[in-house]
Amino acid sequence: MPGGPDLAAAASEPHLTLTGIGKRFGAVQALQDVSLPIARGSIHALVGENGAGKSTLGKIIAGVIAPDHGEISVSGTPVAFRSPREALARGVAVIAQELTIVPTLTVAENVLLGSEPRRGGFLRRRELKRRYDEIAEAAGFALPGDRLASELRTAQQQQVEILRALACDAELIVMDEPTAALSAREADHLHEIIRSLAADARTVVFVSHFLGEVLELSDTITVLRDGRHVQTAPRGGQTHDGLVTAMLGRTLDATFPAKAPPARSQVVLDVRGLRGPGVDDVSLTVRAGEIVGIAGLVGAGRTELARTIYGAAPTLAGEVRLGDGEVLRGGTRSRLRAGVAMIPESRKDEGLLLLRSITENASLASLPSYCRGGFVGGRRERRETHRLLDRWEVGAGSYAAAVGTLSGGNQQKVMFARTLLCRPTVLVADEPTRGVDIGSKRAIYDLLTDLVRDGMGVILISSEVEELLGMAHRVVVMRRGRVVTELAGDEMTQAAILAAAFDETEPLAAAS
Repeated sequence: MPGGPDLAAAASEPHLTLTGIGKRFGAVQALQDVSLPIARGSIHALVGENGAGKSTLGKIIAGVIAPDHGEISVSGTPVAFRSPREALARGVAVIAQELTIVPTLTVAENVLLGSEPRRGGFLRRRELKRRYDEIAEAAGFALPGDRLASELRTAQQQQVEILRALACDAELIVMDEPTAALSAREADHLHEIIRSLAADARTVVFVSHFLGEVLELSDTITVLRDGRHVQTAPRGGQTHDGLVTAMLGRTLDATFPAKAPPARSQVVLDVRGLRGPGVDDVSLTVRAGEIVGIAGLVGAGRTELARTIYGAAPTLAGEVRLGDGEVLRGGTRSRLRAGVAMIPESRKDEGLLLLRSITENASLASLPSYCRGGFVGGRRERRETHRLLDRWEVGAGSYAAAVGTLSGGNQQKVMFARTLLCRPTVLVADEPTRGVDIGSKRAIYDLLTDLVRDGMGVILISSEVEELLGMAHRVVVMRRGRVVTELAGDEMTQAAILAAAFDETEPLAAAS
């Protein structure tokens, strides 16, 4: 069961109390008069659309940013954290959405970073190992302390962050979208860890856009909307539809739009015997007006396939052809000119220039068309980019603001606006709804549906099987860099996709 050993007693004395919290970033009011108690030893979820203020509130709790107004109390004592270090001194730690692992250090060195045992300025490695082993054993983590952090999967990096918080004896841990980049199995394991933390009387503030895990995991759920506190209630009696209505201020009629049959029969992309880094003899076709889903476990080769098709990774054998028979060669620039565009898996690492303006990011892939006399910019750039940004309802006070100030969902909208300015005929979308709320997800689904109705071909890569079933006309399942099966019609079920992705006893075969 979720929660600590004595939630009734914990509820009588909140671990943390927020009163009248307000925060503004330029023209955007991120939080306004937010007040709520958080019980000791509980799992307290914060949910809301992207831009609702949940991540901002989590950062305020952990001292990452300071509120403009309001008061924070820890165990009844008012505090004013000016940094995460000050918060940590009071037992409050944060595991941010962007992990802070130092890749060149070992696991043990990362866990004890800032509190390493030293003598005469030199690191005492035996003592470091002893202290790390004690912390890892107490947490039940089988993570070698001498392993380099650069070799870890995302789920293991999450464990390092948790161990770091435990090494500092944190009693309240803020986790911001901790399962966004994890597989289903890895997320389940993290859920077990969170439950064990709460059972040990530690408090977890859990920021997530996955309502299913929120309803399964948390004791209490707080809904934020447009920076305001909408409701806080125990998990019991809460429903998915009820949370969606509270988050959006309206009902959401359906998760996915109606799936129209492929508009046309002509092939717009033909992949034949493609080999590249992490890709082994993959063949598939995409037709105009069709969404082809790519399924598989983490490490199956889905992203590697996307990067090879788009020219971001080298083609070692095989070829990628357009519908007219043209063989695509060269890198991403030539693919984009040929009408093949891509939404990368990580918008922050591969997609956006976070310190540049929203307008500049939206026009980035189309800069040659906006150059005049060697200079970039002008009225046409602003007119065309702003038209698409308006269509996407990007939540910004000004499109001159840095794109890094936007929420995750709004950043993803900027990525789509940039792609559409290039007028592609084929779109490769790698996890396009990762890290966005349910309202933004529906907006992305609606846009993809409109694009295929206009004749575009789409490759949709997703870790969410329901998303593939709801959006794709066909699903190609990958394992170990190869296609193991292709499903369509009545064969396209969740059970069939998962069976193909997990079944290591079946021989690898080409797609039908």
